[in-house]
Amino acid sequence: MAAEHIKHWRIGEVEVARIVEVNAWEDDITMLLPDATPAFVQQYKWLQPHFATADGKMILSFQAFVLRSRGKTFMIDTCIGNDRQREFDVFTNMQTSFLQDLRTAGFPPEQIDGVLCTHLHFDHVGWNTRKEGDHWVPTFPQARYYFGREEYAHWQHLRETDGYHHVDHLVDSIDPIVQAGLVDFIDPDFQLTDEVSLIPTPGHTPGHVSVLIRSGGQEAVITGDMMHHPIQLAIPATHGRFDMDQARGAQTRVEFVDRFADTSTLVIGSHFSDPTAGHIVTDGASWKLKTE
Repeated sequence: MAAEHIKHWRIGEVEVARIVEVNAWEDDITMLLPDATPAFVQQYKWLQPHFATADGKMILSFQAFVLRSRGKTFMIDTCIGNDRQREFDVFTNMQTSFLQDLRTAGFPPEQIDGVLCTHLHFDHVGWNTRKEGDHWVPTFPQARYYFGREEYAHWQHLRETDGYHHVDHLVDSIDPIVQAGLVDFIDPDFQLTDEVSLIPTPGHTPGHVSVLIRSGGQEAVITGDMMHHPIQLAIPATHGRFDMDQARGAQTRVEFVDRFADTSTLVIGSHFSDPTAGHIVTDGASWKLKTE
């Protein structure tokens, strides 16, 4: 995706940039909420024009984040990646300017110190590697890669038991990193720096985490896939199709909204289309995202 979609935030002393790989993808709301209708989306007028179309389709983006804290540079997820064979045609054999966009944003790939994967779905781990001839090699060989211990174990279990989920991405995006000895398996209390820590937000996957930034009296949180679309702020207890444990995912969203609604915490949604970030505010008996 072209560099014009790069966006920057500053949270205290922490610099954050958004790198977009698939911008403003429109799809039926039933992809996320099986029982919803276009009319259900249309009732939330605040979703338009950024997060929903006039005819009630949801708008999503596929993007990653890079941040600088205490002199260190970290990727937060790594999108889909080029040259992959994926379950969905739209994500197969992609050719994007992701690595050049990192440079343009001021975060050259060779200066990445760490890669934190909120979870191990294919659209959050792709640029962990790049294709070199017939082989997949680490994109950031100078970096440590941080995979959740429980998360990694679950994906290995799915592979070993021919489980309920596609696991092809493990071969090209996860295994080469493990084989290169670049992985640190972490628990949810892990901190990238004293300004950047993790919040356990299970449900979408068992070991899913969100990323909490606290610096200079300011606070922000990068959601990961704890939620996919701002409409889930209005109905956090509603089950989402993409969650491995739908009941736990709903509970996590309720807890997240309880914690961050009507606070100064900037919520940066990993799949929220531009402007991507805002504040959760009370909206009658519900909540909405107030963008800047």
